[in-house]
Amino acid sequence: MLPNLLAESGVVATELGLALARKGHQVHFITYSHPVRLDYLQKNIHFHEVHVEEYPLFHYQPYELALSSKMYSVIKNYDIDVLHVHYAIPHAYAGYMAKQMLEKEWITIPMITTLHGTDITLVGKSPQKFYKTHRLLLVSTNRR
Repeated sequence: MLPNLLAESGVVATELGLALARKGHQVHFITYSHPVRLDYLQKNIHFHEVHVEEYPLFHYQPYELALSSKMYSVIKNYDIDVLHVHYAIPHAYAGYMAKQMLEKEWITIPMITTLHGTDITLVGKSPQKFYKTHRLLLVSTNRR
């Protein structure tokens, strides 16, 4: 799961995926648009676009719901071994929801969460967000 595709975190995530692909691993990028640094696809690099449907009730569209559903379908259909997300909100949250859906079908997957700057500067300063994020990170590190 890729974060902001133009920011440094997006570059880090893309380069990590490309390095894993060069070592022969199957890599699946799940994000809202094609990663800028992913200028080509190889047989072991896959891109899955998250489509967020317009929902007129909300001012902001429910990205986490679309993202968790896409994660669920990719993990289930491609027999993914590890889910690596960047940023606690919204990606770790969406990963947690995907894990919950998969566990209902007896599918378990370890989740790794890489935190970036705003996870600390914005989320870490809000007690309510910090508590929820801390809970998500415990899921990421301890649950399989």
